[in-house]
Amino acid sequence: EIGDPAKRLHTARSRNDQVVTDLKLYIRKKNNKLVKEISNLQYALSKKAKDSYNMLMPGFTHMQTAQPITFGHHLLAYVEMLSRDKTRFIDCNKRLNENPLGSGALSGTSFPINRKMTTKSLGFNKPMQNSLDAVSSRDFIIEPLAAASILASHLSRFSEEIILWVSEGFDFIELPDSLATGSSIMPQKKNPDIAELVRGKNGRVIGALMSILVVMKGLPLAYSKDLQEDKELTFDAIDNILNSLEAINAIVKKLKPKKENLSSAAQKSYSTATDLADWLVSNLNIPFREAHKITGNIVRYCEKKKIKLSELTIKELKSFNKKINDDIFNVLDAEQSVNQKKSFGSTSPLMVKKSAAKWIKKLQNEKKKNL
Repeated sequence: EIGDPAKRLHTARSRNDQVVTDLKLYIRKKNNKLVKEISNLQYALSKKAKDSYNMLMPGFTHMQTAQPITFGHHLLAYVEMLSRDKTRFIDCNKRLNENPLGSGALSGTSFPINRKMTTKSLGFNKPMQNSLDAVSSRDFIIEPLAAASILASHLSRFSEEIILWVSEGFDFIELPDSLATGSSIMPQKKNPDIAELVRGKNGRVIGALMSILVVMKGLPLAYSKDLQEDKELTFDAIDNILNSLEAINAIVKKLKPKKENLSSAAQKSYSTATDLADWLVSNLNIPFREAHKITGNIVRYCEKKKIKLSELTIKELKSFNKKINDDIFNVLDAEQSVNQKKSFGSTSPLMVKKSAAKWIKKLQNEKKKNL
């Protein structure tokens, strides 16, 4: 339509450097979008953690009740994971933000172009220094897909916990109808399908990373048509990880913890046994190995009697060690257990409340800077 000027648009350009330039611009934009969406999810988790900073729940190891923690502490663990995810995408942009345009098909061009000008116009930090590398490297895709795969695994882990928590066996939280679906045949069902879909998308994202690694592993320099395979999987993975972030954000905002059920579960399975052993060490100067053995004997006794640790009498406790006194009852209750955690990063309500408030402030400041 515009004649000769259009015929000159290809001067000093190849599809090879043009396509890789466009792809870098796309990845850079999507990385920034991912950082924003991760921050939104962190903020939702931090707000929920602040609201539940002293809400008891069982902490698990090997999917067995281990020690009592707070619901807020559990949520803040994901805030920390997401913080590392966010820095990975920020770091990706630092390395990919070099301009390939002007590299031609593979060897540069004989035309007197100004690569610094296009670098500045497109918002790159500097031109790529080797034309072969510029048109044939795809580590700027591999790196964000690796970061996306780690992020997807974190979202999948959280999804798995949501699925467990809404099950009848746990009954820790409630999801609104808008974030669940019914069954086509069973009218009583309320399925956590959104969380299940996020868990499933994990495979798509990791699969994209594996695919691009396989594509790249045997390519000689410079360009080969194999590189056409980089786009579909990249677009698919990024779309899915962004959708997953938005879905989990919606779940976090709308989920309602069932305080009584969480607290009741935190008291089960002799969850304060470690506190009992620690008390024996701190107050009676008993070596931990011996304290561990004494506590094990006490737990076995409780199992036979079908009573909680907090229901033991001082007479029963003294039968295991005569030096035990009434102060031991200060550590046998789950609420007392979490309140007495003193180490930095622990589950104590005071620590959780401070940590949640710190994250909320930090994320608010980040949002202001990016507006």
